[in-house]
Amino acid sequence: MDAESTRPAPLSRRAFGRFGVLTLGVVAAMPLIDWSSPALNRRMQRENRIDSGWRVSGMRTVRDGVTLPDSVARQSWRDWDPKTWEGEWHYRNSFDLPPAPEDGTYRYFLRFDGALSAITPNLNGHVLGTHRGGYLPAEYEITRYVRGRDNRLDVALDGSFEVDVPPNRPGRPSNTVDFWQLAGLYREVTLRVRPQAFLTELHAVPRAVLDPLRRTVDVRLRVDGRMPDPRVRVELLDGERILGSASTVPDAQGRVRTGIGGLRDVELWELDAPKSYRLRATLYSGREPVHEESAPVGFRTAEFTTEGFFLNGHRRTIIGLNRHQIFPYVGAAMPPRVQRRDARILKDLNVTMVRCSHYPQHEAFLEACDELGILVFEEAPGWGALGDGTWKRYVRRDVRDMILRDRNHPSIVLWGVRLNETPADSELYADTQRIAAELDGSRQTTGAIIGGDYGTEDFLQDVFSYNDYDSQQVDGKRLPKLKQPRENWPWLVTESVGTLSGPASFYRRTDPVTAQHGQALAHAYVHEQAAADPRCCGALGWAGFDYPSGNGNQYQGVKYPGVLDQFREPKLGAAVYAAQVDPNRRVVIEPAFYWDFHGEFAVGELGDDALIFANAGRLELFLDGAPFAELLPDRGRFPHLPYAPFRADFSRVSGGELRIDAYQGARLLGSRRFSADHEGDRLALSADDSEIRADGADATRVVLRVTDRHGAPRPGRAGSVRLRLRGPGELLGDNPFPLAETGGVAAVWVRGRPGRIGTVRIGAVHPELPSNDVTIRMGDRA
Repeated sequence: MDAESTRPAPLSRRAFGRFGVLTLGVVAAMPLIDWSSPALNRRMQRENRIDSGWRVSGMRTVRDGVTLPDSVARQSWRDWDPKTWEGEWHYRNSFDLPPAPEDGTYRYFLRFDGALSAITPNLNGHVLGTHRGGYLPAEYEITRYVRGRDNRLDVALDGSFEVDVPPNRPGRPSNTVDFWQLAGLYREVTLRVRPQAFLTELHAVPRAVLDPLRRTVDVRLRVDGRMPDPRVRVELLDGERILGSASTVPDAQGRVRTGIGGLRDVELWELDAPKSYRLRATLYSGREPVHEESAPVGFRTAEFTTEGFFLNGHRRTIIGLNRHQIFPYVGAAMPPRVQRRDARILKDLNVTMVRCSHYPQHEAFLEACDELGILVFEEAPGWGALGDGTWKRYVRRDVRDMILRDRNHPSIVLWGVRLNETPADSELYADTQRIAAELDGSRQTTGAIIGGDYGTEDFLQDVFSYNDYDSQQVDGKRLPKLKQPRENWPWLVTESVGTLSGPASFYRRTDPVTAQHGQALAHAYVHEQAAADPRCCGALGWAGFDYPSGNGNQYQGVKYPGVLDQFREPKLGAAVYAAQVDPNRRVVIEPAFYWDFHGEFAVGELGDDALIFANAGRLELFLDGAPFAELLPDRGRFPHLPYAPFRADFSRVSGGELRIDAYQGARLLGSRRFSADHEGDRLALSADDSEIRADGADATRVVLRVTDRHGAPRPGRAGSVRLRLRGPGELLGDNPFPLAETGGVAAVWVRGRPGRIGTVRIGAVHPELPSNDVTIRMGDRA
């Protein structure tokens, strides 16, 4: 359906024709379509969806009352088994249409936002066609087949790796791709009701952004269908205030091109102030409004050059991370709220760019990046290899569909139209470059290159993105050493550290503190080198989150390169990112060690190089209240990092309470305490949201942490946690949870049941620590 991202102003019931959106699933007591509003906002459409009532069968498994988003096979947080999902599955649901107004006729479209990896829907006995590909929408017009009552929708889903579509490699094992692709209808399924003629393909492009006197918005769209006396009006809105407008008529093919000028007072979209506006387009028949479409507009310029990256004319060194959309237990089948939370987590780590590796991700995540001010590099699905002619045709289709879906997001600054780490293919990548230019010439293109292709001349895209895993020996440690930028392209480091160029292959909380600390040191080295070279646009570390995988350096089916774990909790490696923020916005004091003196977690194992990341000019350290050390930033090793770490020596310390005071000049910015006494340890529970929607789809995260008395992480505590849930909710996660095996930190997700309003209480019982609980309200408006 449409890519709306702010709720449009309503038109009158008489004037509009009352078109809306239905999300499939049956709850008779709840309205399915809001006929009184001109177009249901895409975000509201998802957040108000009704997705229960599905039946899923396959591989001798039958589940009734399934809620979307859904994965066909429940998994743990590790040891995923592709045999449990790689096969044929069948989804079934029934739905009625609500009574339609009598003053018009309508067209109906069924949309699947994401399904892994191929679907063939059948509505009322009519096969709608097969769509192959797991990461972009499939839409079918069903006007001829849908009826007022008792519609039966059957969806045959092929979850096998043999589907000949990127990133799959038919004929080879599924672990030849780096990430597991857990099958299912893992995004929303919706029904859109449209008039006989409606607006589509809306594209709003700011022009002359940095010149207030010439600043305009170029608007293109298309009218699908015919109607008498068509006319289109476009308006740029700040809230409900109209900043400018224009009217025109479609050409003979239904195409519309117009523009809005006089925009001298608009604010620019910046990382710290991501101001967005809304472009509203209304289709009229004579004087009667018929259909409305809207899209976000952010006024910004983003240019990658051989002299660095420039946002709105100002040079910015990118500090970023890669993101997989995969979660424990359910794969990618998480609702919009949880997808948006990932963006919030990355923003809190001061990430200026995220790479959607290696496929287009949920639109809710992109909307959150728009709103929070995170630059996005979005790429078409692919990983490491090219397929046959059919496979390459899907690459071209994916590039087209990705750009058409997402080109109005101001956060997106790069299109990945050369697939990740694939060999050169002049014909294919000339085509994808041409498609990008035709559909959105306002953004540059790229494609991530690996290893031996560093010197290639067969690169057709605009920005040379390099996955840099070269390393060097520094004081006996393996640390990243970035290659020199190529001189004939803008240069962006799109992966580094990972499991390849840092001091270890695994960064788990159960690993020795030297490895965990080394991850933070390695990421600091990457961003120091990127910032030191004015030709480099910046660097994206690999990776944001740990993820399930059967490929390469994985342990028990999990890859551990994330600076955050699968549960979205920061590891020691996240400290370098957390500290890169102005202390006037947030004071950060993050040691890249645990205040512990037992075995492999002992801080003394780090010798005189125990790093503390803080956005301060000076640190004062105290042991049991007595002065211990005064530290200055390590500018010898990190002269270009905005906030360099501090280097401490605890090799002769055996316990006590640590206090770290952070100063800027004579001003105390903040203080943190850490206890070595395990007697005060506790089990802490927290929920991301105090209230979620009771629609059976909405969910929120509940985090379990073993901490010291001051809330600092304690990785070495043994024991499993048993969870108890009371109330109208469902637990997504392992229970009991072996907390010792994840280093004292884990999470589950809780979702409500359709239409069940009330309070859910989640309790946690540990064999050694006091019990704890948290409550979440299941409401109808959250």
